[in-house]
Amino acid sequence: MNSLLKAENVHKSFNGVNALNNFSCDVHENEIVGLIGPNGAGKSTLFNVITGFIESENGNIEFIGKVITKYPSHKIIKLGISRTFQDLRLIKQMSVLDNILLCFNNQQGEELQNIIFKSNSIAKVEEENKLKAHDLLRHAGIEEKANDLAGTLSYGQQKLLSIICCLAADSKLLLLDEPIAGINPEMREKILTIISELPSKGKSVILIEHDMDFTMRICNRLIFMDAGYKISEGTPEEVRNDPKVIEAYIQ
Repeated sequence: MNSLLKAENVHKSFNGVNALNNFSCDVHENEIVGLIGPNGAGKSTLFNVITGFIESENGNIEFIGKVITKYPSHKIIKLGISRTFQDLRLIKQMSVLDNILLCFNNQQGEELQNIIFKSNSIAKVEEENKLKAHDLLRHAGIEEKANDLAGTLSYGQQKLLSIICCLAADSKLLLLDEPIAGINPEMREKILTIISELPSKGKSVILIEHDMDFTMRICNRLIFMDAGYKISEGTPEEVRNDPKVIEAYIQ
């Protein structure tokens, strides 16, 4: 199986406290990997390092064979990595549709020469993006919300919208931070279905989630982290039954 993302000996500390301790892992093409572990284990820090929001002190992040350790966030997104956040970070005063449209990578209107010499091709791309956005909303079952302000959606619908925004970017790798935390069972199943379909569409996922039932159902592999270390890695069944994992959760 081909490696899509490789983290090698990544180290990061904050005020002398190690958040990542020479952490290494691989993510393969077309798989879903779950990051589990207690609060403060380093899971979100790993997401922030991968996506360029913070810089590691040591180690490398490689994506599709290219070292991206020093890349800024916007360049990493264009390479094919997108993410959600626990605090969602939607533009709540804008419509659902406009939030999605902002996430497409083929924004020809942002290029200086296209602003000066506006052409029909820009309008064509914008119309295509609108059609794609409506298709994504339709697939997610919330197309009727397209013109509603994002801030008026329920919390579960906002979580779903944040995932749709990642899909609009057409990324090869999606990093999903607690995608089902705090939502009702119906929305949980909808999000589970959408995520589980992604490998068949040529996409890989790393997700942080505390719900073990969810991770057991959806993930190909689990990585258990604690205090910045990788404690255990394997199939969901292997990790759940690992004595080191059991001990860490009991303590």
